[in-house]
Amino acid sequence: MQKKIIVWDLPLRMFHWLLVISVVVSIISGLIGGMAMSFHFLSGYCILALLVFRWIWGFIGGHHARFVNFVAGPRRVVHHLQGGDEREVLGHNPLGSWSVMALLLVLTMQVVSGLFANDEIFNEGPLASYISDHQSTILTYYHTSIGLPILYGLIGLHITAILYYLIEKNKNLVMPMLHGIKDVDATHPAPRASNDTWKHRLLALGILGLGAALGVWVSRLGAP
Repeated sequence: MQKKIIVWDLPLRMFHWLLVISVVVSIISGLIGGMAMSFHFLSGYCILALLVFRWIWGFIGGHHARFVNFVAGPRRVVHHLQGGDEREVLGHNPLGSWSVMALLLVLTMQVVSGLFANDEIFNEGPLASYISDHQSTILTYYHTSIGLPILYGLIGLHITAILYYLIEKNKNLVMPMLHGIKDVDATHPAPRASNDTWKHRLLALGILGLGAALGVWVSRLGAP
């Protein structure tokens, strides 16, 4: 027997898809360059706001959104790789938890380095003038030649994992991130749903507002 349970709260689901859109826009506009860089900067500020939300939500969000509830230690990762009981996993599995943390960290570094980057021609991050040219050059190199390839690799692993679960294990990981609900085996050991009340959602909206305000403030620091 199975029962339905809310695993991904609405704020987390909205964050996920808005981040996907923002990252895609940022990558495409960055590759195009020229006039498209205005979209690159805008999407970068959006990613900044979303990351501020996610880092905070990782401490006060729904049960399965909290870092303490899904970031696994080495033993759990090894147990999972050795074929551990899938019923123990409702949110991110142990290996997936580290993939999520890696993505968040790399995206954070990508945004921060982009704020200080300078192509020495037309475009520079809003904080580039606050550091030396040498420091800006180093961060620009990281942004374009180190962070970006790492981000590509993590995105590729993320998509590969989704396809693997769909093809090999007949588990659709995308749909729960759309409606938030997972079908849980009735024998699952103490399944716990995520808090997804309207009070919780308004709190999330306020946190996102803080992130957006930070993004607007940072963007104006480099204005003439």
